[in-house]
This record gives sequence, C-alpha cells and structure tokens, in this order.
Amino acid sequence: MILVTTDFISGKEIETIALVKGSTVQCKNVGKDIMSGFKNLVGGEMHSYTEMMDEARAIATRRMVEEAEHLGADGIIAIRYSSSAIMQGASEIMAYGTAVKFR
Repeated sequence: MILVTTDFISGKEIETIALVKGSTVQCKNVGKDIMSGFKNLVGGEMHSYTEMMDEARAIATRRMVEEAEHLGADGIIAIRYSSSAIMQGASEIMAYGTAVKFR
C-alpha cells in the first residue's frame, strides 16, 4: 500500500476508488493530565500529549489503510489529517484520503 500526500503517484496510472478515512478519540489519564497542567504553568513541550497525538495519528492511519485494503486499493493519495478537541484532555484525530487502484 502506497501512501502519499500528493494527488498522484509518480510512474503510476491510477483509477479512483473512493474516499477512505480512519479516526480515533484519545485522552490521557487524570494523573498525566494534572502533570501536563503544571507544565502549562512553566512552558515547554507536553511529552505525554505529544505521545498521545502520535499514537492517535498511527491508529487513524491504520484504520484508513484497512478501509482502503477492504476496497482492494493499491494506494491512497491526497492524505490529510485533522484534529479537534472533544473535551479537555481528549482529541479526535482523523486521517483521510482517496483510495486508488493501479491500472
């Protein structure tokens, strides 16, 4: 499975199949949330949230790829990510793109 952010795959003639997506909502436990609150007072990177968002992007990407594989796709083009806050300490990450088949 080839994954790209471009609208094409170099050297490949493609046929569009469908929009595919994957998403997840992630949150940190209360203890880590409190520690991140202290970090907010002094500044700097909130490592637990960085890890949470990295994990969420990986899960959303995997789910998007699974949907594309189910459709028989060879690749996904024009991949994008979006995020939104659901509540304090919880975020939704969505990965989406266009599933394609090689000709």
